[in-house]
Amino acid sequence: WSVVAGQVRYSVAEEAKVGTVVGRLSQELGLEAGDAEARRVRVVWQGRRAGVEVSGASGALVVSSRLDREELCGKSAPCSLRLELLQERPLRVFHVELDVTDINDNAPLFPVNEEAFNIAESSLPGSRFPLEGASDADVGANAELSYTLSPSDHFTLDVKSSDENTKFLFLVLSKPLDRETVPVHRLVLTATDGGRPSLTGTMELVITVLDVNDNAPQFNQSSVYKVQLPENGAEGSMVVRVNAMDPDEGINKEFSYSIVSAVPGASRDSFSIHPKTGEVKLTKTLDYEDVRFHELHIEAGDKGTPPLSGHCSVELEVLDVNDNAPEVWVTSLSVPVSEDASVGTVVALLSVSDRDSGANGRVQCSVWPTSPFGLETRFLGSYSLVLREALDRERVSEYEVEVRAEDGGKPPLRASRGVRVPVCDVNDNAPAFSQAVYTVLARENEAAGAELARVWARDPDEAGNGRVSYSLWEGVSGASVSGGGWRPASSYVSFEVRAVDAGEPPLVGNATVQLFVVDENDNAPVLLPPAGGGPGLDPFAGGVVGGSVEAASDAGSETLWAWAAWGAPAGQVVAKIRAVDADSGYNAWLRYEVLEPRGKGPFRVGLYSGEVSTARALEEADGPRQRLVIVVRDHGEPSRSATATLSVSLVEGGEKMLAVGGSSSSGLVLPAEGGAAAGSASASTNVWLVVGICAVSSVFVLALVLYGASRWAPRSAVLSGPAPATLVCASEVGSWSYSQRQSRSLCVADGAGKSDLMVFSPNLPPPPSDSASKSTSQAEPSSLLDT
Repeated sequence: WSVVAGQVRYSVAEEAKVGTVVGRLSQELGLEAGDAEARRVRVVWQGRRAGVEVSGASGALVVSSRLDREELCGKSAPCSLRLELLQERPLRVFHVELDVTDINDNAPLFPVNEEAFNIAESSLPGSRFPLEGASDADVGANAELSYTLSPSDHFTLDVKSSDENTKFLFLVLSKPLDRETVPVHRLVLTATDGGRPSLTGTMELVITVLDVNDNAPQFNQSSVYKVQLPENGAEGSMVVRVNAMDPDEGINKEFSYSIVSAVPGASRDSFSIHPKTGEVKLTKTLDYEDVRFHELHIEAGDKGTPPLSGHCSVELEVLDVNDNAPEVWVTSLSVPVSEDASVGTVVALLSVSDRDSGANGRVQCSVWPTSPFGLETRFLGSYSLVLREALDRERVSEYEVEVRAEDGGKPPLRASRGVRVPVCDVNDNAPAFSQAVYTVLARENEAAGAELARVWARDPDEAGNGRVSYSLWEGVSGASVSGGGWRPASSYVSFEVRAVDAGEPPLVGNATVQLFVVDENDNAPVLLPPAGGGPGLDPFAGGVVGGSVEAASDAGSETLWAWAAWGAPAGQVVAKIRAVDADSGYNAWLRYEVLEPRGKGPFRVGLYSGEVSTARALEEADGPRQRLVIVVRDHGEPSRSATATLSVSLVEGGEKMLAVGGSSSSGLVLPAEGGAAAGSASASTNVWLVVGICAVSSVFVLALVLYGASRWAPRSAVLSGPAPATLVCASEVGSWSYSQRQSRSLCVADGAGKSDLMVFSPNLPPPPSDSASKSTSQAEPSSLLDT
């Protein structure tokens, strides 16, 4: 079955005769004569009888029963019936909209056929008496009523309209009555509608003329009181006081007030009037939003026989007050909001309304507290919560936004609606180390696998965006370093640690680790051979040579040979002990002491220079030979040492020394004649040699310092620590140099090949005492410094 939907509109007048053709369906449905019955075409209307049907013979839509517009639609205009035309073979549904037009088939109708009045003969011309109007079930022009009164010399009809649908009728006395002439007046009130032809309805008015009480109460405000009252008036508050006067005497002037009618009709229950004082009060609260205008009809009826009455109306205008707070609804909410959302992104849609009118109903909205969100509006009562600033989830992960609405009343009324806006994370933060450069001190001989330092990178992102993994990174090749395999220790002097998060795409943070190996005192001092080929002894003025030696150690000692002349003055250098320590820094700083003989001997040794010199002038009483045991110690903890035995032979004069020297198998060199002068010349030559060496060394050191400063200036902060760094350079004789500046210093020597650059922070052993420094400053300047 195929179902074809369509729609057609027809119009038919009500009360049309049965069989009247409403419309031809053959064109719309493609039916031929006789097909409608075969195809079982029928009309369906809400399960009821529709009043129209499809003719089986012609296929036309015809009236099948009485159509009464008033029965179908009442006072509604227009009267439109939505019908369904159902064809079963094959199944098709067609929608028909049938307009039933009104005809003037209903005459005006009064609520009663007869209305009786009692009017005193003394009633003055112009007296007014309200009448009940008629109603008409038709609509439009067919229901527009006009009224006429049968001819009368004493009465006329007055019609007033408050609007196009409401009319008030008054019977007006136009001429004084005379009960003795005409005790009863019978009038006919006719209502005529606007139809063509028009229809009429009538009501008989029976007016009985009463005698005696000939003055009705009269109001003092032309029968109309205009009042304005705010809608927040409390129950029992007075609306207005009406006042009527009756010029009669006695009981005829006593009257009472009553409310006879109200517009709208339901308003009558909202007011009451005191029968004696005429005070109109509220019995219910008013609502401007429901009814803005009330009209009351008040009667003052006296107690005369017959009773007379006067009438007035109270027109009450309700004034709006700000008694309705704004209302805010969230109609749409798009959360969470990504922290990289662009400015202008709509987060929520809100609807705002206020039932009040005028300024009381004008609403302004704002966002509280101050946040990256703001409000925009393009239509009255509709707002958009939009993003005004960039978000940062790491700073604020969630916002509690309150949309506040305030009307223009005095005082204003407010309402608010809370909106929770969570911010979702994006990977916009790279891992960051707490330090750009880590300075790590590692002790020599540290076991494999020992922890050298612990670095930590913080990533404020959440979940995978903040999960960090670490690896070593070589800046030269740009490749990550795996955990397996061995590498030379020199490659770890400076390296980078790389921190990578698990975001998409991942972000990277780097930190440089500067590794400094702290020396341990694991090497004992070692004696060096003399410059002339002998072990451990250098020739100086006074003529000294060395003999054969064996290796030095903590357990053994060296035997050295030297010669001194009797009568040599105090301070004469007879030999120099040379030793080195493979350690660095403090552990390589050597000092020399005379172990034997103890007490005051004829010789002494420089504490840091190793030079053996006469402590006093040598005498024959000192014997032909002196034996000295000299110990060399470093400053490590615990200290390590080596010992040397020096045998000094005392001889007379230069010739004897030459003879001894010529016969010596050990190659002694003795001074020639005039040995004292030669010694002086040799000493002078040594002084100038030392001065020259120091000058050249100073220039060389200065050049290296300048080169090092230019080479390492950008990374000078690497050596910065919690306190000024102390640079220590160890020389072969144990001399020290200190620098309190935050820079690299370099000590250069032409001696044994050794390269030690040590940086000490305050937690390491303190520098030497003042006495040691003084001894160092007094050492011979020709001592060679290791770099």
